[in-house]
Amino acid sequence: MASPVVQVENFRMAFGAKTVIEDLSFQIDAAQTFGFLGSNGSGKTTTIRALLGIYPPTAGRLLIAGRRFRPGDSKITLGYLPEERGLYKKERVIDTMVYFGRLKGMSAKAAKSWSLAYLERVGLPGKAKLRLDKCSGGEQQKIQLGVTIMNDPELLILDEPTKGFDPVNRRLLLTLIGEQRQRGCTILMVTHQMEESERLCDRVLLLKDGVARAYGTVPQVQEQFGGKSVKVVSERPLPTSPSYQILAANGFETELKLNVSEREALAELAAAAVGMSQFTPVRRSLDSIFVEVYGS
Repeated sequence: MASPVVQVENFRMAFGAKTVIEDLSFQIDAAQTFGFLGSNGSGKTTTIRALLGIYPPTAGRLLIAGRRFRPGDSKITLGYLPEERGLYKKERVIDTMVYFGRLKGMSAKAAKSWSLAYLERVGLPGKAKLRLDKCSGGEQQKIQLGVTIMNDPELLILDEPTKGFDPVNRRLLLTLIGEQRQRGCTILMVTHQMEESERLCDRVLLLKDGVARAYGTVPQVQEQFGGKSVKVVSERPLPTSPSYQILAANGFETELKLNVSEREALAELAAAAVGMSQFTPVRRSLDSIFVEVYGS
């Protein structure tokens, strides 16, 4: 059996008297996409920094391809998109991308060719000779992702890759990440966007206050938190009731966790005259599980 690409065992991280990660363990196998989920301050970025050797762990083991990560001494190629983006703002876009390509072992010609094709792909064909500080924040973020994936890494670590993006550009970035997944790249994606995780991830871990509250495949996590729910579409908001718990609401589309049978809940909602047009049993969404774990 192949060894996991990423292995975290009994990881603990403390800063002085404050413990921020407590006994965390998980693994990511080759070609898996792993969703590392949690609200801000839950310990996700701290874990990534310890995995990459930026922070020494207080206890436990954090391994990439079977060994502690050291720059230049890894058995696999790695691409890392940090939470704090970092580019040379006074340099031209194409010069910066070629520079990073050279650092990743590409020839200048190959790096330039790849970069120009990528800029065309993400809607920035006229930005190659522009200084980075003349690009918008979203444009810089696209360029940063390009720098991250340009050498076809075997392991891709993305810390909030779609943070700050509008829906159109967010969809584009998810498509690009999906393409990396299809070519067999192992992906660790740090996010609190549940839709992204449900769409892309083979396994997920929900971290709260440095402790794993759920871990497994998406269906396993859904089962752990009750398995099924009911989606109701109505013309008016649903009344509160001891018969159900409102897990998530988007306009007049509501996800419910039932405390009674589906038949009883359906009868109660019909009697409430909320203009119900749909009552459908569904698997619980990760979004509703996130709300349950982390609070509204």
